[in-house]
Amino acid sequence: MDIRARKVLIADDEPDILEILKYNLLKEGYQVVTAKDGDDAIEKAKMFNPDLIVLDIMMPKKNGVEVCEILRLLPAFKSTLILFLTALSDESTQIRGLETGADDYINKPISPKVFLSKISSLFRRLNKSEGKVIALNGLIIDPEKFIVQYNEKDISLAKKEFELLYLLASKPGRVFVRNEILSQVWGAEVIVGDRTIDVHIRKIRQKLGVDCITTVKGVGYKFEL
Repeated sequence: MDIRARKVLIADDEPDILEILKYNLLKEGYQVVTAKDGDDAIEKAKMFNPDLIVLDIMMPKKNGVEVCEILRLLPAFKSTLILFLTALSDESTQIRGLETGADDYINKPISPKVFLSKISSLFRRLNKSEGKVIALNGLIIDPEKFIVQYNEKDISLAKKEFELLYLLASKPGRVFVRNEILSQVWGAEVIVGDRTIDVHIRKIRQKLGVDCITTVKGVGYKFEL
């Protein structure tokens, strides 16, 4: 997709940050809409249907994590890229944000160059993830339509759960080490703990109703169905 077709929503309660980020994105050819709080972000997202949503974690009315949780429950935003802006050094807050379905985060104060580089990286990862349909023993995973079916039953997965399942199912029987999973699904620059992977895999198993992901102790995970 041409960069000029990329739409970005930025939500932050600091007008100066909104202005400088919007200016730099417009200069690069993106379409940009801004929101001043969490409620405004949800409404603008529904109207604008962005390819990427940038959320400040500490916003009035609803914080960024709450907005992310709400949007991820809506089918239209299952695969939308979400980037957090955070002034917090609290690692647990960042991990919670990523577990709600965010793709990445960037710390304040924000360097426009780093910000643009991060966005370009997210879109590159999105393009790489658009692959072929996987069909295995009653399981169908369609990355373009963002559909998972098992024995003709629709399975609703969060974005990172979907990406994790697709990665593992792309090579049945192969063991993926934890670092490889983190790099492929969350990106090499994102720091998340082992617990994050474990939580996502547990949810995948529960939603599919079958233990198709085997834990290889001390190494990683493999897909077997």
